[in-house]
Formats: sequence, structure tokens, C-alpha cells
Amino acid sequence: MKLFLILFSVVLYSLEGNAQQYRPSDTAEVNRLNKLGSSELGSNLDSAIGQLKQSIIIARKINYQQGLASALVQQGHAYFFKGRVEKAKKDFDEAVAIYKKLDNPNGLAECYSQYGRMYNMVANYSEALNYLNKAVALNQRTGNQRQLTDCYKNLGIVYFSQGMLSKALDYYYNALFIGVKNHYDATSAELDNDLGVILRDMGLSADALQYFKKSMAYFQTTNNLFAISTINENIAHVMLDERDYDHAIPYIRKAYPIASKLNNKELIASVYTDIGIYAAHQNDIKKATGYLDTAFKISAKYKIDYNRCRALIGFANLYNQVKDYKRALLCATEVHTEAKQLGNLYLRLNSAMALTKADSGLGNIKDAYAAITEYQYLKDGLNNSASLQKLTTYSYHLDLVFEKRLLEQQKHERTVVYVENVRVQRLTYLVFIIVVVGLVLITGIFYLKQRKERNINRLLKSRNAVILQQKTNLDGQAEKLTDLNSLKDRLIAILAHDLRAPLSTLTGLFDLLQDDSISHQELLDMVPSVIKKLEYTSDFLDTLLFWINSQMENFENAVKPFPIAVILNKTIESFDGQFSNKGIKLETAIPKDLVGIADPDSIGIVIRNLISNAIKFCDENDVIEVSAKLQEQQVLITVRDTGMGMTPQQAAKLFKGKVTSKTGTRKEEGTGMGLLFCKELVEKCHGKITVISTLGKGSEFVVTIPAALHDM
Repeated sequence: MKLFLILFSVVLYSLEGNAQQYRPSDTAEVNRLNKLGSSELGSNLDSAIGQLKQSIIIARKINYQQGLASALVQQGHAYFFKGRVEKAKKDFDEAVAIYKKLDNPNGLAECYSQYGRMYNMVANYSEALNYLNKAVALNQRTGNQRQLTDCYKNLGIVYFSQGMLSKALDYYYNALFIGVKNHYDATSAELDNDLGVILRDMGLSADALQYFKKSMAYFQTTNNLFAISTINENIAHVMLDERDYDHAIPYIRKAYPIASKLNNKELIASVYTDIGIYAAHQNDIKKATGYLDTAFKISAKYKIDYNRCRALIGFANLYNQVKDYKRALLCATEVHTEAKQLGNLYLRLNSAMALTKADSGLGNIKDAYAAITEYQYLKDGLNNSASLQKLTTYSYHLDLVFEKRLLEQQKHERTVVYVENVRVQRLTYLVFIIVVVGLVLITGIFYLKQRKERNINRLLKSRNAVILQQKTNLDGQAEKLTDLNSLKDRLIAILAHDLRAPLSTLTGLFDLLQDDSISHQELLDMVPSVIKKLEYTSDFLDTLLFWINSQMENFENAVKPFPIAVILNKTIESFDGQFSNKGIKLETAIPKDLVGIADPDSIGIVIRNLISNAIKFCDENDVIEVSAKLQEQQVLITVRDTGMGMTPQQAAKLFKGKVTSKTGTRKEEGTGMGLLFCKELVEKCHGKITVISTLGKGSEFVVTIPAALHDM
């Protein structure tokens, strides 16, 4: 039996787990978090990681493998941007295993592409090419043009970093052709930035700036802060290479705060190197050394080899500047050796130039000559005619693609306009025909109706006198019956709703007493609550009785002149205890000689309701003001408080029907009918009641009744 129960529990748990696995709300939440995290990769890495971590927790809990793999890929992307390569590799490895298990080639291609970007960042070009080529093969097989474009772009970056300019251009422009053709505007803008880098290193600064600014024009319309910071830094590099330091520093200042906000270690190290170079130009050696040292340490800690070497080149140039040629030679030699291992052309060029200056300063003429020869050879390789010709050819073909795309777009727009014009014209004709047919039908129907009405009128005319006589006799009786029936329905509804609760409470209490179910102490504990409900019921019955009296035919006879001060002061006196209990301050401004015309009892019950409500929604140190004044042959009685108040929408509903009674500042309850009764009582006295209220500042109720023009 015990074994059976254990097996049953295992099966039940398994079924619950499977049911949980496919809950649509959970998978939708994972997808939402993944989308949100992805959108923040270019603007807020820490926030993106936070969203993706939460997604991973939910995806693991419900065993949602597709969502888990997607979150891991994007989290790995964020981590290698922050320089945490090992953490990124762990996430990519797990995502690859999941996508292989799911047989998802698109997801697998995305993983391989991210691997390639990561290894390129740390200058491991062989691994970068290995993974990017795997991604290309998968994307070509599945026909995923968007990912294929991204892979071609990244391959171009890797080949360019190795100094293989011609091959880099092939991949860049292949990516750009696909991007332009398929309207991949973001990818095209990224490629414009990359091509600007190539043109910069080829010495074509003006052309490079055009590509950078074209890329910037797109990304400034997005929230991709990483791209904006990168482009600003690239423009600064052009200015620094051209020794235009004054124009370089504004772009460095734009890139720096974004890099800090993103906490992107690669960007931060690069910007610090730029600031160090600028400070060296300003002969601020201490500041230059500090920034270059920070850039070097960040790059070394997070294994960003390219930026570490670039910081060392900055040191080599700084030491050459201060004629410390031995230290300059050490830094330049280290970069030159590593640049050859990495195959990075930019680093080889700059380290060769730094070696030339250091060897010259030390008198090593032979070594200086060898270094300048290597520099010139590499520079010529960048500016060789084949590369320039390829660049020109690709640019020409790209212009043709843009022109073709523009023509197709214009043709499509003309077609859309033509189709829309034809549709509108046809619709116009159809509407015209419908209108004409409709007019004909309406005319015919009108004629037939008029003819029929003339016949009916002749028949009804003879009976009209009899009907009018009968109607006169029945109207009075029907109106009276209708009013009585309406009164009956309203009384029953009110009594059924508002008296059931207190009566039920009393009945329950007496039952408990009869059965000895509660102790004497428990009874004493319940008495305040019962008394509170009885007070509530008593107030409700007083209001209800006055309202019933107002419905009677003889109510008009109760309207008469009366002194306002007498009624108001008498009403206020009954609340003395409640004012002091809640610590509320009362202020009055009631002229003694003011006389109104109404039913005094009705006005008394109205003011009592208004003051009771004011106390209910006020708390300690609040103020309630009761005042009266004569204005244009009307008496205005005002009850103003500084309590909770209400919104204009709530105030507008007060006199339109039964509203839900809100609890007071100390949990006081109400019937929800008091203000409706007040409105009817005041209107029976030929007056009106209005309210002005502001949430959190209090309310002002004004009762207006006719004034007696002469003394009583």
C-alpha cells in the first residue's frame, strides 16, 4: 500500500510538472523578458542582464528549453561586452547544447556568430573565423538572410584586423548588398561604421568621416547607446590620427559617459586610451600616464588584447615624447611582437612607427631603418591600387543597388497610389448609385405612407374626442399609482439592502447568548461593535423617515419661513462629542437675523447629514466650517471641511443615484443613500445642493434655499 502511494505521488508530481511546462502565461513571460533584455543590450547592460537572469530562472523552472537557450545567448552577449569572457563562453556552451538537442539550426547559427564576435574582441582570430564560418554554413542552409548579413559583417572585421584588406572588403560589401536589398537598416548602419574604420586606416580620413556620420544619422534615431558611443570614438580616432586634437576631444567627451553608463569594458578602455593620448598632446604627462595605465589594467584584467596593445602604443608614444626612449622601446617592442602573433595590421603599423622613433632616439639607426621600412611596407599594403580599385568598384555597385531599391520603392508607391485612386473612384460610383436608388425608394415609401396616414387620420378624427375625455379622467389616477408604486419599490430595496446586516448581527448575538456560546468578556468585547451598527441603523432610519415624509402630498404645507441660525446651531450642538473625539476644529459664521423659506426639519436633517459626512472623512487637526449668508435673494448654507476630499469624477456621481459608501478616516461606515435623500429633500423645498471637492484637500457642500425678504 505504501509503495502504491509513493508511485502515485511520483506520477502526480510528473503530471503537475508537465502541466507547468506548457503554461502559456509562463512561456509568454520568458519571451517578454528575453525581448526586453535584447532591446537593452545596446543601452543598459546591467538592466539587460537582470531581465535575462529572471528569464533563465523561469525557463529552467518550467523546462522551457527554447526560451532558456535564447536568454543564455543574449546574456553571454552582454557578458563578453562587459569583458567577462569565461562567463560568456559558459552561457554559449549551454545554449549550443540546447539548440543541438532541439535541432534548431537558426539558434545554433546565432550562438556560433556570438562566439565569433567574442573571439574577435579578444584577438583570437582563428577561433573567430572557425565559429563564424560555421554560422555562415548554417544560415546559407536555412536561408536566414539577416543572420547571414551579420556573419559576413563580422568576418569582414576579423579579416581586416589581420590586415587582409581585400578579403575584408569582399565580406563587408556582400553584407552591405544583402542589408540594403532587404532593408536591414540597422545592419547597414553598422557596416557603414566598419567601412569607415577601413577608410580611416587607409588614410582616407574625409571618406571615413562620411561613412561614420552616415552611420551616426541612423543610430541617433535609436536607443543603441553602444553604437553611438563607438561611432563617436571612431570619429575621435580619425581626428587624433590627423593630429586634430581640438576637434577630437568633443567626440571623446560624448563617448565617455555612454561607455561608463553601459559599463562596457572594451569601450571604457578604448576611451581612456584616447583621453591619455589627448592629455599627452596637452603635455599633461601625469594625467596621460594615469589614463593610459587605467586603460592597460582594464584590458589586461578582462583579456581584451587589442585594447591592451593600443594602451601600450600610447605609452610608447608618450615616452618618445618625453625622450625616455628605453621605456618607449620596451612598450613598442612588446606590442610589435604581439601584433605579429595576432595578425592585427593597425597595431603593427603603430608599433612600427613607435619603434622607429625609439630606435632613432637611442641611436639604433639600423633598427630604426628596419622599423620604418616595415611601416612603409604595411602602409603601402593598405593603399595598394588593388584595394582602392575594389573599394571603388564595390561603392559603384552599392550605389546601383541603392538606386534600384529607390526606383522599386517609387514604383511601388506609384502602384499603391494608382490602386487606391481606382478603389476610391469605384467606391464613389457605388455610393452615388446607392444614394440615387435610396432616394427613389424613400420617395416611394414616403408617398405610400402619406396616403395611408390620410386614411388613418380620417378614422381617428372621429374617435379623438372620446379618447381625450378618457385620457383626462385616467391621467390623474395613473400618475398617482405610478408614484406610489415607485415609492414602494424604492423603500423595499433600501430596507432589504441596508437593514439586513444590523438585524442579522443582533439576531446572531442573541442566539449566542441563548446558547451560552460566548463568555461574559466576549460579550463585552462585541458590544461596541453592535452599538456602532445600531447607531448606524438609527441614523439611517432617521434619514429614511424624513425622506418618506418628503414623498407625501402634504409636504408642501411644511414649507415656511424659519431662522437659519436656530436650526444650524441646534444641529451643530448634537455633534459636540464627535468633534472632540476625533480632534476636529469647528468654525461657524451664521448671521442671527438670516431667515430662509423651507421645511426646517428637512434642512436640519440635510445639514446633519453633511456635518456627519464631514466628520467621517476628517481626522485630527482638520477643520470643519459651517456658515450661512444671503446672496441674490437666496440663503447659501455651506459645510466646508479640510478632510480626505474626492476626485471630480467621484463628486459628479454623488447626487445621481445610490453610491458605494466609502469608510471614514477611522473606518466609519455609512448607508450610501444620505446624499441622495438630501438632494430630494432640498429640491422639495425649492432649493438645490452642490459640491466642490479636491482629493486630499477637502470638500465644500452648498445648500441653496429661498430667502425670506421680510422679518418673521
